[in-house]
Amino acid sequence: MAHPQPGDTAPDFTLPSDNNETISLSSLKGKAVVLYFYPKDDTSGCTREALDFSQLKPEFDEIDTQIIGISPDSIEKHAKFRKKHGLSVDLVADEDKTALEAYGVWVEKSMYGRKYMGVERTTFLIDADGRIAQVWNKVKVADHASAVLESARMLRP
Repeated sequence: MAHPQPGDTAPDFTLPSDNNETISLSSLKGKAVVLYFYPKDDTSGCTREALDFSQLKPEFDEIDTQIIGISPDSIEKHAKFRKKHGLSVDLVADEDKTALEAYGVWVEKSMYGRKYMGVERTTFLIDADGRIAQVWNKVKVADHASAVLESARMLRP
């Protein structure tokens, strides 16, 4: 399934977070949201991305923008990942892949000639009205969080 494009309404979801709460996109209306999908807790690229977003979280907070990381890992794995690396961003578990599929990031991948289903690292910037403002496909982690922050700043009136 193709993922939502700029201007589209962001698909709603309600998923458990690693801090024993549930997070719904619809409950965040009125603030901008960075929704970043990543393959797996505690792998090198995913750790770097989570650390980069965590480091910039105070700047995202200043512009009233919430950061949410989503992967198919369990909330228990998310909690260990957060504790091990001192992460400050929200991590939600999409074990049944509802949001991953709604956003079109659960895709067939290939490694060493073997095909498998996995998460394509993708980030969505959602405006305060719940519309997709920008999409980053097949994200390269280096400098990604700062590029998203710059775009989020542009959403501010």
